[in-house]
Amino acid sequence: MTRPLQIAYSPCPNDTFVFDALAHGRVPQAPDLAVTFADIDLTNGMAERGEFDVLKVSYAVLPWVLQEYALLPCGGALGRGCGPLVLTRRQGTAADLAGRTIAVPSERSTAYLLFRLWAAAEVPGGVGEIVVLPFHEIMPAVRDGKVDAGLVIHEARFTYQNYGLVCLADMGEHWEHTTGLPIPLGAIIAKRSLGERTLRDLAAAVRTSVLMAWDDPEASRPYVLEHAQEMDPKVADQHIGLYVNEFTADLGEDGYAAVRGLLTRAAAEGLVPPLGRDALRFV
Repeated sequence: MTRPLQIAYSPCPNDTFVFDALAHGRVPQAPDLAVTFADIDLTNGMAERGEFDVLKVSYAVLPWVLQEYALLPCGGALGRGCGPLVLTRRQGTAADLAGRTIAVPSERSTAYLLFRLWAAAEVPGGVGEIVVLPFHEIMPAVRDGKVDAGLVIHEARFTYQNYGLVCLADMGEHWEHTTGLPIPLGAIIAKRSLGERTLRDLAAAVRTSVLMAWDDPEASRPYVLEHAQEMDPKVADQHIGLYVNEFTADLGEDGYAAVRGLLTRAAAEGLVPPLGRDALRFV
């Protein structure tokens, strides 16, 4: 009997929606999974240390882990109109961030890369100190004046007004305007040592799990809401609608172009190591 694959992904609605059928054994002939929940800043570190067979990580961490892990062509999060936001207490312009303190959820995140690429183009002289805070602390820190601005992701798109904050800039809008490509956010990776057959079986099972979730959204609802951290069900539905889309089922040509484009631009700015020529090839 083969052991279950050790997998870690976030408790966010898009991940639980995608993996519900697979995690609960409803995908025929799929590998068994042993699931651990961890926010993406933690799974990024797990990937760098080579922990777990399968992980949901930021695309930004790929240049450090692709020797040991392969990028799956499905299951991740890319999209349009779903990028990170820069929030402040009052409306202003990008120039107002020059020399200012910015809170970010991680320096090894796609959000951070998109922010740095935006700031390099839009903030004269660059921003000031970068402070890494847990995601849930960022909006209160901006509201309370502990930092000048905050970079937020995920459901904060729908809730930042509750903190009296305004959106200074949308990193996704900037990315889409300058590249025409979708925004690459989260990736599914698996250890190359699992072997080509297991990797192909896993990718097929993840894709089937996505399709099953679309076919019967109500089946995943208990799993989604159980782990949604008291999120309003309507917000959870918005979250899924934004982050689970055609690119989740298959990265496709535009998806791979977006990933390659982000990491190539980031490497040119010295933010990540350069990618090898075949680094994104699945098997």
